[in-house]
Amino acid sequence: MKIGRNHSSRLLSCLIGLSVTFSLFLSSCSDIVSTQTPPVVVSPVPSQTPLPPQAVVTFAVEVPSVKNSNQSIAIDILDEVTGLALNPNRFEMQTQDNQHYTLRLPFPIGSVVKYRYLREGDSSSVEYNTHGDQVRYRLYYVTGTGLVNDNVAAWNNLPFTGATGRISGLVVNSSTNAPIPGLLMTANGIQTFTNADGTYNLEGIPTGTHNMVAYSLDGSYHTFQQGANVEANLNTPASLKLTPSHFVNITFNVSVPADVVGAPLRMSGNLYQLGNTFADLAGGVNSVASRMPELTFVSENRYTLTLSLPSGADIRYKYTLGDGFWNSEQTSAGQFRIRQLMVPETDQVIDEKVDTWKSGSSAPITFEVKVPDNTPPSDTLSIQFNPFGWMEPIPMWSLGNNRWLYTLYGPQNLLSSLSYRYCRNDQCGSADDSATQGLNPAGSPVNISLLPQNFQDEIRSWAWWNPSSSPTTIVAADIKPRGSSFVAGIELQPNYHPSWQSHYLPMLQKIQTTGANWVILTPSWSYTTISSAVISIIPGQNPLWPDLVNTIDQAQDLKLNTAVFPTPIFPQLYDQWWESSPRDSSWWQSWFDHYRVFILNNADLCAQNKVQALILGGDWLLPALPGGLLKNGQPSGVPGDADTRWRQLIAEVKQHYSGSILWAIPYPDGMKTLPAFLSEVDQLYILFSSPFASKSSPTEQDLEVDFTHLIDGDVLLTHNLFNKPVIIGIDYPSIHQAAVECVKDSTNTCVPSSFLDQPSPDLPGATLDLQRQVDIYNAVLAVVNQHDWISGFVSRGYYPPAALQDKSRSINGKPAFDVLWYWYSRIITAKQ
Repeated sequence: MKIGRNHSSRLLSCLIGLSVTFSLFLSSCSDIVSTQTPPVVVSPVPSQTPLPPQAVVTFAVEVPSVKNSNQSIAIDILDEVTGLALNPNRFEMQTQDNQHYTLRLPFPIGSVVKYRYLREGDSSSVEYNTHGDQVRYRLYYVTGTGLVNDNVAAWNNLPFTGATGRISGLVVNSSTNAPIPGLLMTANGIQTFTNADGTYNLEGIPTGTHNMVAYSLDGSYHTFQQGANVEANLNTPASLKLTPSHFVNITFNVSVPADVVGAPLRMSGNLYQLGNTFADLAGGVNSVASRMPELTFVSENRYTLTLSLPSGADIRYKYTLGDGFWNSEQTSAGQFRIRQLMVPETDQVIDEKVDTWKSGSSAPITFEVKVPDNTPPSDTLSIQFNPFGWMEPIPMWSLGNNRWLYTLYGPQNLLSSLSYRYCRNDQCGSADDSATQGLNPAGSPVNISLLPQNFQDEIRSWAWWNPSSSPTTIVAADIKPRGSSFVAGIELQPNYHPSWQSHYLPMLQKIQTTGANWVILTPSWSYTTISSAVISIIPGQNPLWPDLVNTIDQAQDLKLNTAVFPTPIFPQLYDQWWESSPRDSSWWQSWFDHYRVFILNNADLCAQNKVQALILGGDWLLPALPGGLLKNGQPSGVPGDADTRWRQLIAEVKQHYSGSILWAIPYPDGMKTLPAFLSEVDQLYILFSSPFASKSSPTEQDLEVDFTHLIDGDVLLTHNLFNKPVIIGIDYPSIHQAAVECVKDSTNTCVPSSFLDQPSPDLPGATLDLQRQVDIYNAVLAVVNQHDWISGFVSRGYYPPAALQDKSRSINGKPAFDVLWYWYSRIITAKQ
């Protein structure tokens, strides 16, 4: 919602307040942030609907033995709405002996408690799990008086040294027996998500009995909890049936302080649909403002919002003019306010009041900024704050006429100073103000004051954005109409951030304007270490199940065909990852086992959501193919039965998914030894990103001739060998060297073209050249046009959240986008 023009002048005069009395050092946000004096009752402020009676829960924990340690153990009751690291409610536990501690705390029945243990003393630390990761949180579902027996596996300076086992199983809907994907499963501080087929694995669980919880991100299923006994090196089967929730309409009518007139008001909460990403984001927050539901402005101080919410769910929420941390509602005592609602069985109207946005005696700070005239009219402006590190950007408030406003009310009582910067569409670090460009700029400083401050700024130019007023020149071609069966596609890049999600619908609408009839999604899981072949979902880095389903639905609503191309994220360049991996027999067995789960999960995603095609293969996968080689030319050590393994996997994929299966072959490396199992797939997707020009300064005609040689050579031979339809995909960056030489990093080493994807540091050695990308696209499309046996063309590496004229392979905002518009609308027209 935008502020009405009639409110603009009054808004400028009204958004003024109070300021700071002290500063509080907020450290890294990945460990201890603050210690609060425990209240008598552990409970957020209830909503208008009364909370159920309270029950006392006893927490009993065993911690690793530490000799000669002057330690105490505390428990943090965590607030995922404000930020796990930013507002813990901390309680010191009672010592039983140097390894055992207890504490009794009351909670409303029905509460889902998020907590973790903390060691204080000579060396303070939040607990770690057996994988060497800091525990995000444990879950406990309060059904009555209860006892929780926990054990801490490790501390930051005391690694785990015991035996472990595994909990695994299948989770289904108790009414239909259908598998439930995307559930959060937790035990002993280890978290995972159920796959598309409802299966899950909690690996590395210490021996003993643990509390295991199944939690629905959006509350679609009632929370389930049970004990699970784990034995060394064994699997504990735990298959569950969860009861589906029924949804009711809850209307929230909210009155706010009169000093805010028409500013966008959001609800931040603990469920997926309330902005929670279930990820650890920049600065310790867990929600993204642009994903939160926005209330409708009714009058000068009243707003309303009706949500469909799951009956019986424990909802924690707050109202905010920013996110869960910035500009969120405060109590009259200057503390973060968290509300709690146990969603009733029937529709209900709730009337609530925000007391204040201000914290302590600090004064509000108003930021007003004018943006360049060439700012895309569909863009939103964001402001990003750095109090102890850059946090997630906040959408600003539009005043019209290229002017934007944001007034910061709190929590200035926790700060003495901060810095800020501006960016487009929440993409700070990519779509920046040129004056504060990059991943970690200094920003503009602000000292917190007792007096109101008003900053009047003007953005002179945007980084990577200087669109030409002249149209893109495209040499007219005699384009052969192929009809709607021709694949005219755009493939998104596999990088991901939760802030992208709110920009997917306008991105898909923009893709549709090119005349494209296909969009290729690239859902990712992540490899986190070199030594392990385990691949898993990392929230914040990989899209969650509902993210993917929402995007597929949006594309299909626009009548776009959808394909899914599963693509992992690596902790380093994938060539280096392969070379550094152990690659012994046990490692390869683990790799194939985990890759199988990744692929079958995506096959089920396609089947359940009526996706038209699933793409396997890719440049990163070459070492795992029969006779696989590393980038340095050495054998990868792939098992001798690799062909059989791949055939079995493709057969298994076909059991899960009946749509079209493509195999992506990178040119030229993937064509050196084409695996025989390609006879089992339906189409071939040939990927071009390697240089192919024979001249150092090629013209468009030169590029067309050179690319024709490639198509009439290896590509045609491959087509004839397998007699499969061929689709061409290209991802050439907009740099002068594109098509002439490889992309080189600062050490002059060749790197994939994806190395330039945002957000990434600039490569000064690469020269921006938008016209070279245009020439390549025109040339390749002209060649495709001349070869009737080529069934499609795809632009790869599209950056979804913002138009940029950077050096990357993405065409979003570049002249090459116009090339697709020219070709696609003509090539997929009906044949004459």
